[in-house]
Amino acid sequence: MNAGVAVSTPAWCTFRLGKSHYGVELARVQEVLRPLPVTRLPLSPPAIAGLINLRGRIVTVVDLRVVLGVEASPAAGLVVVRGSEGPVALLVDAIGDVRRAELDTPALAAETSGDERGPLIDRTLALPGELLTVLDLDRVLARAFASEEARS
Repeated sequence: MNAGVAVSTPAWCTFRLGKSHYGVELARVQEVLRPLPVTRLPLSPPAIAGLINLRGRIVTVVDLRVVLGVEASPAAGLVVVRGSEGPVALLVDAIGDVRRAELDTPALAAETSGDERGPLIDRTLALPGELLTVLDLDRVLARAFASEEARS
């Protein structure tokens, strides 16, 4: 009898920022929500939109449009992800769906020269009908929480 080895198909929670599709690793996503009231934090880094109360737990909200340099627009959703210090909510323009890629899905190399977003991108996938930019969540969160002085 031959024991089969389960191969997990990579999956991403997708969302829209501006005109582009982005995704984060599905295993890091806790939940997706409609926008909640955000309490601003004085003297916080520009990418920190504020805090939300998520069922009694205070969660930091990161505005991905600031981190990625995308034109501002009204947020239509929150993607709550597991950060290294606990949950973090990501403001997004529109919530997508779960996208899975076959193992032979072509990945395009991320262009890093001359583009400060390069290190924030894990890979870009050519899915049927669209390109999906997969973010390196740890680097995105590190950039969001970095103060202006640390970036200069």
